[in-house]
Amino acid sequence: MNYLAHLYLAQPGPSSRFGNLLGDFMRGSRPEMFSHAVQRGLANHRWVDKFTDSHVEVTTLKQKVSPARRRFAGIIVDIAFDHFLIKNWATYSVQPLDPFCQSVYRDLSDCLSDMPVNMQHTVKSMTRHQWLTTYGSLQGVARALDNTASRIRFTHNFYDSITEIEANYANMEAAFHRFFPQLKQAVSDASLENPDEIKV
Repeated sequence: MNYLAHLYLAQPGPSSRFGNLLGDFMRGSRPEMFSHAVQRGLANHRWVDKFTDSHVEVTTLKQKVSPARRRFAGIIVDIAFDHFLIKNWATYSVQPLDPFCQSVYRDLSDCLSDMPVNMQHTVKSMTRHQWLTTYGSLQGVARALDNTASRIRFTHNFYDSITEIEANYANMEAAFHRFFPQLKQAVSDASLENPDEIKV
């Protein structure tokens, strides 16, 4: 899952939101460097990724990505799912999107000094440019995908991968609606809610 979905699946509050985003920024860090509450968020991030990557709806969607870009199918599906979460936000959240995002920006900013440096840079940019809502339009999704492509340091065909989403838009959205409620319920039921069962 991408940033918005991970933050949506976090518990409200700075430590959980920090931990649920931290999973993408752990290079050079160890879980024990962070508080127990942050570690619980990190464990949830990893559990969500494992559930998502093995789910039949997700693995099926990845196979629909063209062979030239299939190695990046996970990124494409993750970002597409953030788009569908925004598009259908009222279906999955009683809190409106903008107040949710503003509370996330505040909570993450409160934790900046505890974050790895690479995460600090990302969170500052995320807050300054209001990243979480940019995936609401396909133009925003296209920019995000091409920005990701620009950071890849080897020869690739990832640019213009918005065409993969456009070509499979209806199927992707239908798969999202089948998958996301299952993920939401699974997170709610997961034993990770017991702090004695954290595995990071």
